[in-house]
Amino acid sequence: MPRIVKHPQERRKELLDAARDLFFERGYEATTVNDIIARAGMSKGGFYHHFASKEDVLEALAEAMARESLAQLQAILDEPGLDALTRLNAFLGRARRLKVEQAPAIRAMFYVIFRPGNLVLYHRLNAAVGAVTLPALARIIAQGQEEGIFDVPDVQAVAEIILTLGASTHDAVARAVNAADTLEGEAAAAALDERLRMHGIALDRILGLPDGSIRFVENGFAKALMMPAQAP
Repeated sequence: MPRIVKHPQERRKELLDAARDLFFERGYEATTVNDIIARAGMSKGGFYHHFASKEDVLEALAEAMARESLAQLQAILDEPGLDALTRLNAFLGRARRLKVEQAPAIRAMFYVIFRPGNLVLYHRLNAAVGAVTLPALARIIAQGQEEGIFDVPDVQAVAEIILTLGASTHDAVARAVNAADTLEGEAAAAALDERLRMHGIALDRILGLPDGSIRFVENGFAKALMMPAQAP
């Protein structure tokens, strides 16, 4: 049989697809590099050509999920006739819906990155996702500045600050993740919703808007994202 030669990016995607399936089926901690290699049908050398560790795979998966989500938000970014505030609220609203639709995969990732001792991994993943999101956010802020809707001194810096604010929700998200299957789950999810509401007000003030202009969260969002649906 002739040897099949595949493009390196195709091989990398096969590893990521295998890892995504295994992390979802078995959990991140229970999956080994050898498991990923076996599922992808690749050599150990092939794996280490693309990734230095299992943590690198998780980071790449987080970035890939962010890119997939952004692709589904592109129509909002490109839709003509929307002012910047309307575009930003539509962008955030669609992003929330996508997160709820992807909740099982997101929870599986959250159970890893919000474990005690994984703060460095959390910041790595947060930076990877932020790098994907930053250009889109900066584009909307630049539009708002041109329209006179937003009042910001430096579009790029403000976009970076807004994304950095997201990292400040770490403890509230961690509490919601860890309480998801307990009696405290609903209270922790409600507390996260409130924290995200305050995040929205912070965005209002950073962008020079009246409080309540940015619809950053809706009631019940954290519960829908964090808590598995109950069987009927």
